[in-house]
Amino acid sequence: MLKMLVNLFTGALFGLGLAISGMVDPAKVIGFLDIAGNWDPTLAFVMGGALLVTIPAYRLILKRPRPVLTKKFELPTNKDVDARLLAGAAIFGIGWGLAGFCPGPAVTALASGLAPVFAFVAAMVAGMAIYKWVS
Repeated sequence: MLKMLVNLFTGALFGLGLAISGMVDPAKVIGFLDIAGNWDPTLAFVMGGALLVTIPAYRLILKRPRPVLTKKFELPTNKDVDARLLAGAAIFGIGWGLAGFCPGPAVTALASGLAPVFAFVAAMVAGMAIYKWVS
């Protein structure tokens, strides 16, 4: 139960951060990707701020013998860059550039009640289901 509450709190905190930084607005993301036009550096500052917190916290946390609310750390072991990874990254990037959303901001933007956001999330969930069904 405590783990679920912590997950809920951290997810809500993440969503709040996305909303405050304006990252739930696809125009911000598309403006960041428009380096040849009217470039908006806001996303770079959001990413930089996230890295300033994450990098030292990650190093500090991994010095612990185990996580606080589970038995062991679950870290990726595969370090290979293969065609599947590159294809997935390309699909993600193309979708991000076209729609201006990635999963976190899209779910957060559901609170806006706008139909295009619901359409994007529905398509995202359908894509996840198709992937799970195919693999």
